[in-house]
Amino acid sequence: MDLAAFRATLEGDAPTLPSLALLALWHAAKGNWDAAHDLCNQAGSTDGDWVHAYLHRVEGDLSNADYWYRRAARARPEGTTEEEWSAIASELLERAR
Repeated sequence: MDLAAFRATLEGDAPTLPSLALLALWHAAKGNWDAAHDLCNQAGSTDGDWVHAYLHRVEGDLSNADYWYRRAARARPEGTTEEEWSAIASELLERAR
């Protein structure tokens, strides 16, 4: 699945995805912050931590976001949260191929 196909799934019900981190990102895009947050906690991975950081950045809790970026071994990006969503999705989808 590529980014365009992933975006297209946002029109329907939750698709089968190769990781909890991607499913969390999907829920984040649908506005289901709590579901996305729960999935990140379940993921138990650096990818889940990365999406977790993104969620707290969206929320505006930058100190909490920075904690999760450190756990994910990532720096908080300079761009918009929309750009970050696309970057995370693209990388996770590419690795899942």
